[in-house]
Amino acid sequence: MSSLTAETQSVAATPAGGRSPRVAILGATFNTGNRGVSMLAAGAIQCVLHRFPQASIDMLDYGYTGYSFDFKYNERIVPVRFVNLRFSQKFYLANNIALLIGLALVSKLIPLRAVRQWLLSWNPWMREVVGTDIACAVSGGDSFSDIYGIGRFLYVALPQLLMLLTNRRLVLLPQTIGPFQSPLVARMAKYILDRAEIVYCRDHISVGLARKLLGTKAEDQKVRFCYDMAFAVPPLAPKSLDLVGLPSMKGNPHPIVGFNISGLLLSGGYTQDNMFGLKVDYRTMAYDLIRMLIEEKSAIVVLIPHVFGASTSLESDTGACESVFESLREKYRGRIGLIRGDYKHDEIKHVIGGCDFFLGARMHACIAALSQNIPTVLIAYSDKFSGMAKAIGGGSVIDPRHMEGKEIAAAVNVAFDQRHMQRAELEGRMPPIKAAVREALAGLAEPSK
Repeated sequence: MSSLTAETQSVAATPAGGRSPRVAILGATFNTGNRGVSMLAAGAIQCVLHRFPQASIDMLDYGYTGYSFDFKYNERIVPVRFVNLRFSQKFYLANNIALLIGLALVSKLIPLRAVRQWLLSWNPWMREVVGTDIACAVSGGDSFSDIYGIGRFLYVALPQLLMLLTNRRLVLLPQTIGPFQSPLVARMAKYILDRAEIVYCRDHISVGLARKLLGTKAEDQKVRFCYDMAFAVPPLAPKSLDLVGLPSMKGNPHPIVGFNISGLLLSGGYTQDNMFGLKVDYRTMAYDLIRMLIEEKSAIVVLIPHVFGASTSLESDTGACESVFESLREKYRGRIGLIRGDYKHDEIKHVIGGCDFFLGARMHACIAALSQNIPTVLIAYSDKFSGMAKAIGGGSVIDPRHMEGKEIAAAVNVAFDQRHMQRAELEGRMPPIKAAVREALAGLAEPSK
């Protein structure tokens, strides 16, 4: 059976009075190979600490064990605890999300407060939940939707539901809301959104969808726009860089083009049968763009993963970048490179910052580039890409769901030729965007004592 660490159990027993606000981050962790999720986790912690500098931070998410780690914020070290839930068919586990929701529902049927408190206090994980002042949900950035299937939605939605059933304050941090294809998922989403204190959306499409779902008007401040939190996460130079095929990314007379190859798109999505309905073959498109950039634009292309993991994983960009590199390294020897190794979210952001131009099918890889004023082409497989680009007024979006290969190549050609103009525009737009992210929670009320 999973267990909390001794430190976690002792903190759970701390009485509510006389302590800093306790804030739980839901739906984003650092223990995944997806560096976009890690960027969101870092951004969420920064937003909370900017509003509540002395807050105690918990990350409430799925895992086999609980643990503690240090997070660097404004030159100080902030201790953060990971409190592990389970999303499992083993319903008897004390930290199974289904069991915890069942306890919360049963407690609502008990009229005597003392008995209710006893019922909730015997479970260490439930003590963590009821000891939370504010829950801030990230939902993996784009999983508050059934675009990836109902299972993924339940994965992020059930901890939010648990917080609401135990009368915790819930805030949805900047994320994509929807789309919802299933009426059941839409009803569950409405239940959560309706009871959340504030719903932040990172694009205006999501703002409109959330307001429509809730039946709220534009002047209602419950649903608000805020840029993606990853914009404000600073880069950090890695101690070493494993660059294959090129001597360096620096001091080259040719423009350096970073190209993030998505393992998810290369494999055809989770269903491996063109899940996202692309009109072009993704691998062929990548080859054609690399050929154009090297042969026609005299560029050097560096393949950069943003989701790390085993090459056999559908999610991993590591194997996808390796595969494309091995296919082209002889043909373009000295003109194409590959980033190998494993890097933290801020480290891979620093690597991306060494590019002159960037293409990516991982949205947070693109945000890593845009936030460092790098002209970027976003390769979309969902509406979240265009929504984010429109929100910041920067970046070029190509959508293989609706565009043929020649249209895509022409759009990248134009974006590359206009890269200097786009960089100048980004240099003016990024400072206020980053400031807005840091101040996202400025209006959030202090927890009541």
